[in-house]
Amino acid sequence: MFTIDTIKGHDRMSTQDLLLAISEAVANGETNFEIAASGQHDIGGPLWHPEGKTLYFHVANAGQRLGSMCLANTEIIADGSVSADVGWLNAGGKITVKGDAGDTAGHCSAGGKIYIGGRGGTRTGSLMKHDPLYEEPQLWILKNVGSFSFEFMGGGRAVVCGIDSEEFDSVLGERPCVGMVGGIVYFRGHSHDHPADILLEELNDDDKAFLSGGMDEFLRAIEKEDLHTELTDWKQWHKLRPLSFEEKQKTNIKHTDMKSFRLNEWIKGGLFSDVAVDDFAVKNLVEKGIYRQRVPQWNNAKYAAPCEFACPANIPTQLRYNMLRKDKQEEAVKLVLEYTPFPGSVCASVCPNPCMDACTRAKIDQAVQIGPLGFQSVYAELDMPTKKTGKKIAVIGGGVAGLSAAWQLIRLGHAVTVYDDADIGGKLEQVIPRARLPHELLQAELKRIETAGVKFVPRCKVDADKFIELRKTNDAVILATGGHKSRFFPWEGVEKLTMGLDFLKAVNRGEHPAVGKNVIVIGCGNSGMDTARGAYDMGAETVTCIDVQKPAAFQDEIEYIEQLGGKLVWPFMTTKITDDGIYDNKGRFVKGDMVIVSIGEAPILDYLPQNENIKKFRDWLVPQADNSILEGIFIAGDVIKPGRLVDAIGSGNKTAYYADAYVMDKTVPAFPEKQKVPEKSLDREYFTKCHHCDLPEPIGDVNRCVSCGTCRDCKTCLESCPEKAIDRIDHGMGIVEYISDPDKCIGCGICAGVCPCGIWEMTANPELIKMYRTGEAE
Repeated sequence: MFTIDTIKGHDRMSTQDLLLAISEAVANGETNFEIAASGQHDIGGPLWHPEGKTLYFHVANAGQRLGSMCLANTEIIADGSVSADVGWLNAGGKITVKGDAGDTAGHCSAGGKIYIGGRGGTRTGSLMKHDPLYEEPQLWILKNVGSFSFEFMGGGRAVVCGIDSEEFDSVLGERPCVGMVGGIVYFRGHSHDHPADILLEELNDDDKAFLSGGMDEFLRAIEKEDLHTELTDWKQWHKLRPLSFEEKQKTNIKHTDMKSFRLNEWIKGGLFSDVAVDDFAVKNLVEKGIYRQRVPQWNNAKYAAPCEFACPANIPTQLRYNMLRKDKQEEAVKLVLEYTPFPGSVCASVCPNPCMDACTRAKIDQAVQIGPLGFQSVYAELDMPTKKTGKKIAVIGGGVAGLSAAWQLIRLGHAVTVYDDADIGGKLEQVIPRARLPHELLQAELKRIETAGVKFVPRCKVDADKFIELRKTNDAVILATGGHKSRFFPWEGVEKLTMGLDFLKAVNRGEHPAVGKNVIVIGCGNSGMDTARGAYDMGAETVTCIDVQKPAAFQDEIEYIEQLGGKLVWPFMTTKITDDGIYDNKGRFVKGDMVIVSIGEAPILDYLPQNENIKKFRDWLVPQADNSILEGIFIAGDVIKPGRLVDAIGSGNKTAYYADAYVMDKTVPAFPEKQKVPEKSLDREYFTKCHHCDLPEPIGDVNRCVSCGTCRDCKTCLESCPEKAIDRIDHGMGIVEYISDPDKCIGCGICAGVCPCGIWEMTANPELIKMYRTGEAE
């Protein structure tokens, strides 16, 4: 005997642990089980003895699904009542419940016997069935059952004795035998109306023989043998059975359609009439209009293309190529100037082009030539507003961040003056080697900014007094003084260092600074490569660049230095600098007679007042949400954190956005940031691969651009829609719109699937179906 109490002190055994313990005991040959349960479910099945012996279960306080999937040679006796799904999917077991059973007792039963010594709940006997190869299932119930009993019954026999059920109008509950196609239901007492294809009949001899043969066993099982005489008066019994196929052919029972059936024979008001207003219409699997599960949305330019998303200046290259496709070359060339005044100096010359790294086309063959496209806009001009705001804004710092902010603000009609203690242009002018950035190109773009109306004040040192003056005489001040202090660590011999930033500035000023024969550059980033290039230009015979980590410079910059004979050594952690070279922490030595450090720069902020409201992180300023640090004082670029030149452009644009809002005393939302178009929505199969030898010039690269997130007017959706639900509307001036007709659209999603650019998006149908009762007037 296997005996188990599932409550130990205050701890209750889990269902999983109980079932595992029972399975283990059965595997070990146990056949008798005495279980003091505490609501655990699925007790008693599916189990089989290794020698085919019968398994006996005596259970108290059983939970749901007692005898679930119970197999032959299993007998279960449950004291008292149990909850739902007694004998669910019973496949041969004998299950006795001495009290009431919950809902769906005998649900899907296909074999065996289930005895209920009380009442059954809603949908008792539903989906019972009979495989002719096996003995049919039986379900015996002493009292009555709940509504929808024997729903969709397909086989077997059910017996409802009707004891102690006089108070009920029907011992079978409301709407018994709906959808019943097989089996027999025997009942004693009264029953409600049943479907027209279910026959109510009196018992024949075979029925009486069945009931008489099973009644004694049933009553013994539930310990109610004293009811034998009362329950064997067959005059009180009836049976329900479905019409056979042949009988149905002879009747006039016809359902013209499902709506008629639901109106005339289904539950009045519908199954969920208490919470819903049913129109009794039957919807097809494929529907149009309000009943579509999904609806298409033409989200032209809702999402940023990967190139736009990756660009800190948010330049929408896909729009430039869309314009070029429509022969709008002038508009395309000018478009980039709305986002940056440096399409040639930065985008085409010194930017690492994160836009090209992110380009979807790179996953097909090679990225679209976005960077070189910037050369097309070097000499373009934008019309400036004739109406001025009367607001004055000072920009301290004539580098990329400051000039980008100035460019945006002048385009808004403000008066802008840029101050710098050197020549205007920042690192573009002072540091970037002329070989990487032709001086005439930079001068052309600086001239455009100046021609637009920005006033340049070069070689003007802004100290604390000058800062106070600028703050008093302007409506706002933008600090974009960049990073002009070379960073280094307190190595031994640090006094022997040459600062990389000072060295590069001297080179660009034409001072031809002296260098050693064997130069060591600490730092293998892009500034380190620029320093190495400058050292070679000044006459160095060898240059060795060292770094503690893998070189971060662009590959083409590294290759250029290596072609000159330069070497890169890493990892190399500097510890000591001498007149003869440099040592690392492992004792390695690199020979050299000059060491230049180029591992980054920090800002010089000595012009700022001492103010506890100005927050800093190490050497850098920490802006508020609107990029300000004090009332009317905004910051941009490398004074916030070191970054690329394109990062400085994005930072300048953001600062200009908030500075404009401040001087114009207007409330604006947070600086706009787009979501990237989902990659899975792009259909790259639309595009043919191109051999790298056949790449066109950048401006002719229009057909290779995937136009991610913006419609290229390819008409693929228009031609692919099976329902012809999509219309193309030409608004003129090159503006085209696609719309989907809800009265034709079935929500199939083909438009979203074939769109190469990810414009069409399928969303859950947002249209409200007014069917649920909300307590308000319907």
